[in-house]
Amino acid sequence: MIGSLRGVVIERNQDSTVLLEVGGVGYLIHVTPRTLGELEPTSQAFVYVHQHIREDAQTLYGFLDRDERRTFEILIATHGVGPNMAMSILATHTPRALIDIVATNDHGALTLVSGVGRKTAERLLIELKGRMNLPVMDTPQGEQAHGHRAVTDVREALTGLGYSNEEIRDVLRELSATDTAENLLRQALNALGVKRA
Repeated sequence: MIGSLRGVVIERNQDSTVLLEVGGVGYLIHVTPRTLGELEPTSQAFVYVHQHIREDAQTLYGFLDRDERRTFEILIATHGVGPNMAMSILATHTPRALIDIVATNDHGALTLVSGVGRKTAERLLIELKGRMNLPVMDTPQGEQAHGHRAVTDVREALTGLGYSNEEIRDVLRELSATDTAENLLRQALNALGVKRA
């Protein structure tokens, strides 16, 4: 099984895949949009890898850190979550945010993920409660909860202003969860204004 790869980024593609050349062999790796942005063509890169094997295909999923790969593996071990949905969840929420979402039973945050409705979100929260026993990562618990609360407040404010789930999901991906709700809302409205202009 492939657990990690180090090599040169040959290309990155619109479908969130990168071609990483390692020792003369090119590996096509599926990554989240956040990871895709970090992997510059012609640069050296190291990614943690999950090799997903099915009867008809072998697919590589790449992550910039162990926590993200571990979260992905927890997600795909959950009933009804395949690799594509797991990647969508990680494209929308970082592992830290996901831990907080599960801890606070935040259905709304999970429904921001493309393809996840209210019922699926409720089932996922129940199933992930027992699985999301990841160690506390870099951010202290208080900061983590504060950051998540700010993002939740911004999401609710944007919903109240009539923005769609898709618009909100896309803009929240671009923001830093460590900022205050006021700053995040200002940044979100600026970004949404540019997109609608």
